[in-house]
Amino acid sequence: MNMRTKDFTTPAACTNLEWWRSAVIYQIYPRSFADSDGDGIGDLPGITAKLPYLGRLGIDAIWLSPFYLSPQADAGYDVADYRVVDPLFGTLDDFDRMLEQAHALGMRVIVDLVPNHTSDEHAWFQAALQSPPGSAERARYLFRDGKGAHGNLPPNNWQSVFGGNAWSRAPGDSQWYLHLFDRRQPDLNWDHPDVRSEFEDVLKFWLDRGVDGFRVDVAHGLVKAPGLPDWAGQAAMVEGTEGGDDNPGPMWDQEDVHEIYRSWRRLLDSYPGERMMVAEAWIAPQARLTRYIRPDEMQQAFNFDYLLTHWDAAEIKAVVDSSLAASAAVGAPTTWVMSNHDSVRHTSRYGLSKPGARPKGIAADGEQPDEALGLRRARAAAFLTLALPGSAYIYQGEELGLPEHTTLEAHYRQDPAFFRTNGEEIGRDGCRVPLPWLADAPSFGFGPSEKSWLPQPENFARYAVDRQEGVYGSTLELYRQLLQLRHDYKLGNGQLRWQSGDSSDVLSFDNGTLCTVINLGMRPVTLPPGRLLLSSEQRDASGRLPGNAAAWLALR
Repeated sequence: MNMRTKDFTTPAACTNLEWWRSAVIYQIYPRSFADSDGDGIGDLPGITAKLPYLGRLGIDAIWLSPFYLSPQADAGYDVADYRVVDPLFGTLDDFDRMLEQAHALGMRVIVDLVPNHTSDEHAWFQAALQSPPGSAERARYLFRDGKGAHGNLPPNNWQSVFGGNAWSRAPGDSQWYLHLFDRRQPDLNWDHPDVRSEFEDVLKFWLDRGVDGFRVDVAHGLVKAPGLPDWAGQAAMVEGTEGGDDNPGPMWDQEDVHEIYRSWRRLLDSYPGERMMVAEAWIAPQARLTRYIRPDEMQQAFNFDYLLTHWDAAEIKAVVDSSLAASAAVGAPTTWVMSNHDSVRHTSRYGLSKPGARPKGIAADGEQPDEALGLRRARAAAFLTLALPGSAYIYQGEELGLPEHTTLEAHYRQDPAFFRTNGEEIGRDGCRVPLPWLADAPSFGFGPSEKSWLPQPENFARYAVDRQEGVYGSTLELYRQLLQLRHDYKLGNGQLRWQSGDSSDVLSFDNGTLCTVINLGMRPVTLPPGRLLLSSEQRDASGRLPGNAAAWLALR
């Protein structure tokens, strides 16, 4: 039986109804945020120590990537116990203190839930390996006999998202088990009642502790088509099915997944304080994605169409319009996200020859972004993103203008996608490098020692917090001003109205009494009437907005 360990009261700053409709949510990747003990890995006490920094930034909630007990085969997305904090990150008491402090500062806390698969070290999977085919223990996962005369061929032709076959066998085992990701991440069988009841109990465990919501990993992948039929396609993270095929395949976006989320929603609604869920689902078209955010399912779904949009005015406008229309059709808010722990940072993507393109990692022998141009465009993009109605997500370090580590040597890499594709896919390590807090300190102030689980590039020094704090025009101070103005003008709860302009490279829209202008071209443009509140770059001598820049103006 789960018991609440502490009586956490929701702070007054967090009591507004349906807070998630307009919230700015900051993603923390725990191992890379702040290290309290000098072992080179970020932890929960490190997060707690930096909460005042996040409070000054002006965010409404934090989302923590997994911190559960795990062998860390996929940086914690291979969970061995969903109710235990991994000693790498601290203890359950450390989590409680962090949660209490966040609430005291007016911030809500969202935790990651990984329901599609467990670690191969989870007690259930270990019991399955020790049990015979057809056993109750194996029924919780997707074990199948192989094809061929001796069962030596995989049960079907499915491919892992991380590359290679999606089926593996334990040494000496006669059966194969499904893993849509790494071989150490066996997929659960969501047709099994034990699986459904276990995860409802996991939800209760964290809700009873006081968490405010869940980010649901691979939300579209839990249910597989009956019979596990062959499918020749290949799914990719964030983009969904490669090649733009709207057929997601028999392992994704199956109809029965929605009943799971309806049952979870009923559970969350039984708790006070507007607890919420946000889906990570790589689905096209948007009409399919919005099925996850109908009134009786989740409250939010990540808008990956927006993340994948190139630096092009017409393309951005089309995605914004389609996103707002699709979410409005089900009465849900739209989310806006430019970067996360699975994508090359947008500051670097905007500096590529095809700005905004999403490579699967960048290595030293690949195209190197124009760092200054990428940052300039990223600052302008923040004006656009934070002016749009709905909820916005900030990936840690985005507020610093932090670029991707694009020259990380291969022997440091840890992403399983890098190894499963024999280096063909560079992987996600470059966006996960620990944050710089102090320019002149060991590990740039990430921790009290020189240790850092991934090496930080030298250029991180100029992005360190202490180099930007209180510095007029720095990216950090720009984000603080943007977030304050977003709150003052209630932009998250507003309504967008496009304005016509003379240039196809310029987007201009009103949200309430605030006007946003973003110049995606290279030539300066004249700003419309209004009182200038803030701009990403200084205007030229004629008062015009330069290229790759943005501004907010008060209309009255």
